[in-house]
Amino acid sequence: MSKWIKIAARDNVAVAVEPLCEGDVCLGVTLRESIPAGHKFALCDIPEGADIIKYAFPIGHATTPIAAGSWVHTHNVKTNLSGLLEYTYTPHPCAVPVDRQATFEGYVREDGRVGIRNEVWIVNTVGCVNGTAKTLERLAQQAYGDRVDGIHCFVHPYGCSQLGEDHRNTQKLLASMVRHPNAGAVLVLSLGCENNNVAEFKKVLGAYNPERVRFLVTQEVEDEVEEGMKLLDELTAYASRFKRQTVPASELVIGLKCGGSDGLSGITANPLLGSISDLLARHGGTTLLTEVPEMFGAETLLMNRCRNRATFDKTVALINNFKAYFIRHGQEVYENPSPGNKAGGITTLEDKSLGCTQKGGTAEVRDVLSYCEPVREKGLNLVQGPGNDLCAITALMASGAQMVLFTTGRGTPVGAPVPTVKVSTNTPLAEKKPGWIDFNAGVLVQGATMEETCEQFFKQLLAIASGQRTQSETHDFREIAIFKDGVTL
Repeated sequence: MSKWIKIAARDNVAVAVEPLCEGDVCLGVTLRESIPAGHKFALCDIPEGADIIKYAFPIGHATTPIAAGSWVHTHNVKTNLSGLLEYTYTPHPCAVPVDRQATFEGYVREDGRVGIRNEVWIVNTVGCVNGTAKTLERLAQQAYGDRVDGIHCFVHPYGCSQLGEDHRNTQKLLASMVRHPNAGAVLVLSLGCENNNVAEFKKVLGAYNPERVRFLVTQEVEDEVEEGMKLLDELTAYASRFKRQTVPASELVIGLKCGGSDGLSGITANPLLGSISDLLARHGGTTLLTEVPEMFGAETLLMNRCRNRATFDKTVALINNFKAYFIRHGQEVYENPSPGNKAGGITTLEDKSLGCTQKGGTAEVRDVLSYCEPVREKGLNLVQGPGNDLCAITALMASGAQMVLFTTGRGTPVGAPVPTVKVSTNTPLAEKKPGWIDFNAGVLVQGATMEETCEQFFKQLLAIASGQRTQSETHDFREIAIFKDGVTL
C-alpha cells in the first residue's frame, strides 16, 4: 500500500494517504515538512500565481512560491473562482447502456411506485404540534410497531409565519413526504390555525388515497392523543397489507451526498459512489445528485455531460441561480469549504467540488429538478439544494430517493427519513465509528480495486433495499430540514 497518491498524470501535487514525516521521499521528492493524512504536497517547484493542479484541473493558485516537497494548503493557496460565469455547451457523449438485471425485495404501491421500507409516517403541517407528534410516535411504536417496518414523526419549526417561496417550499416538502413510497401510510397532523392548515395543504398535496392518508386537526378534538392513536391503528392496519416482492433494480432511486469530507473523499468514497451511480444506470435505475454550491468550480464537467441543450440550459440556471442567491444576501459565493473540510485536507472550493461531483460518475445528466420536484427520468439527475447536510438529504428524499448514500471522512451520525448509508473515506474512521459507518471505502487505498469494491457495495445496497437496516436506522437517526430563504414573521 502506498502512503501517498498522485491522482492524475498532470497533477503538480500528491495526497498523503497516511501522515508523512519531514524527510520522507515520495515520488522522488523529499518532504520539507510533515504532511497530515489527506493533505497535499508539491511535486515540483510551483511559482507564485501558478495553478495548483489536482484531479487534472486547477484547484486554485499559489499565493507564494511553493518549493517541491512543501505542504500545499490554505496558507499558500487561494481559489481561482469569482463572480458569475457564462457557459458554452460542449457535449461529450456518455450514455450508459442498460445491460444489467439485478433485483431486490421491495413494496409495490398502488400507484406502481416502489418503496424499500413499509413505514407509517406522522407528518406535521406546523411545528406547533411537534410534541404531540413525538408522543404519538412513542405510543404507536409500542402499540402497533410490530405491524410495519417503523412508525416515525419528523419535527420541524415551520408551517406558519412564513411568506412566499419559503411557505411554498414547506408545503411542497411536506407533501412530498406524504407521497413518498417508503411510507405505507401517513397521518397528517395539524394544529388548525396555521397558514399551512389542512385545507390549504390539501391544495398542494393533490389527489390521495383516504385509506392511506388521514388528517387530524388537534384543535377540533377533545383528546388529540386518543384520536391520533385511533387513526394510527387504522393506518398501520392498512400499511400491513403490503408485503415485499421481487422487483427489478431499475425501480431504485438513490440519493448521493457527502458531508464531513476530507482529502480522501475525492479519491475513495466519492468515486465509489460515482461507480455505483454508473452501475445503477446500467440496471436502468436512478441517482440524484445535489449540493449545488459544491458543484461550483466543477460544474462544466456536469454541463458537458447533459443529454441535450435543454438539460444544459437547466443546469446553467441551477448553478447561476444559486450563485445569485448568495449574492442577493450579500454573501461570498465561494465561501467554502468548512473548517472541518480544511482540517481534513480540502483547500479550496474547486478542490472540494472536483471531489464532490465525482459522486455523479461518468454517465450523462438526464434531467435537472427544482426543490422538491419529483424525479421523472431514469439515470443521473441534478437536484436543487444547498450543501448543508440536513437540507441536502431532505431535498434528495423529497425528489424521490428511497435511500441516501452519504460519504464522510470526518464522520457524522446524521440520517434522513429514508435509510442513510454512511460510507467512510478512510479505514481509521470506519474502525473508530462502527456505529456510524455502513461501508468502508478506505480499502481503495489499501489494495482493493474499484470494480470489486463497487460490486461488493452494490450487493450490500440491494440487501438494504430488501430490508437490511443501516446504522442510522438502528440508532433511529432520522431528521428533516426545510430550505428557507426569506423572513420569518
